[in-house]
Amino acid sequence: MARSTMTRLDVSSRTPDGSRAARRMRHKGVVPGILYGHGDAVSFAVDARALRNALAAAGAVLEVSLDGGSPSPAVLKEAQRHPVRGDTIHVDLIRVRLDEAIQASVAIELTGGDEAPGVREGGVLEHVSHTVTVEALPTSIPESIAHDVSTMVIGDTLLASALVAPDGVTLLGELDEIVIATLSPPRLRLEDEEIEQETELVGEGEGGEGEGEAAAEGSAAEASPAESGSDDSE
Repeated sequence: MARSTMTRLDVSSRTPDGSRAARRMRHKGVVPGILYGHGDAVSFAVDARALRNALAAAGAVLEVSLDGGSPSPAVLKEAQRHPVRGDTIHVDLIRVRLDEAIQASVAIELTGGDEAPGVREGGVLEHVSHTVTVEALPTSIPESIAHDVSTMVIGDTLLASALVAPDGVTLLGELDEIVIATLSPPRLRLEDEEIEQETELVGEGEGGEGEGEAAAEGSAAEASPAESGSDDSE
């Protein structure tokens, strides 16, 4: 469970000029954003590559320097991404105090899945919820919370209440109602069995019809010589 790191991010103040100006900025490799909290909101521009590197670690605390001034701690509030390319097209940051707890979304990492008895038997391990909300001091927020699923068997359900948070970190929400992962029976095997059962039922139905037709044909064949003999005699 790696802790957040302090990463410096240099940004430049800007005057909001509408969506057209924002598109021009993005074409130049610059991402528009807004810095909130502990004062007036400030619109800024930041190099796209620098932003991507700074946000590479989930939950990282940023040291944001505006126009070359003294850096202040901030965390990611929201990032808007391009629906096709996935590039960040706008970012919201919020200033924080290092001595005040904040809430943040933290990634959940499942370990030992390949060793789980249910997986070895062909079961399907599905990671349902990938994040959990936590509360902690900015520098104590972990980049991720790992959980060992190597003992899960088919039919097991992992809830958020089973997660163990680091010291100083509190998990938030209805933890007994948040499903993190499930281990289900083999889907393909169940589908194959259903197909086989349906095929057997269809085969039995067709077989019964065939036997009835064969019996009718046999009866007709037995009756035909007598009928032909009657015709000849006439």
